[in-house]
Amino acid sequence: MSDWDLDLRDAEAKMDEAFAAAGDVVLGVLDGTTDPEEWVRSVDYGNTLVLSIEGDLNELAAPFARDVKEMDGELMHFRGFLVVTPPGVSIEADRLSDSGHGADDENGDDGDRGGDGGDADDAAEGNAGADRSGAAADQN
Repeated sequence: MSDWDLDLRDAEAKMDEAFAAAGDVVLGVLDGTTDPEEWVRSVDYGNTLVLSIEGDLNELAAPFARDVKEMDGELMHFRGFLVVTPPGVSIEADRLSDSGHGADDENGDDGDRGGDGGDADDAAEGNAGADRSGAAADQN
């Protein structure tokens, strides 16, 4: 029985972290100092992230955007923030184009919808330069 090297203290700490924050809205700063796996793990636990972007979105989101999309989460760049939702939580952006401020088409699609996840999803592919939330930029 001594062949098992199981550290239950570490497992218990991970469980406490998972259950304490499940389903919460987590505010943070996306500046490269937080391990990307921490963001993925938080979304996997069911949390929504609202991250203030401090730097280049392409570089900062690329390490975790693909993982979030593969788990069916959503990502959207909105007014200097990256919003990341877990599977089953949609980002509703229809109201952003209702005022007619810069909508790209008559359906109100501002370029971030349609399941493509916006800039952060593009970051996983290496081309997330522009903020596609132009319809939202003039509203508040």
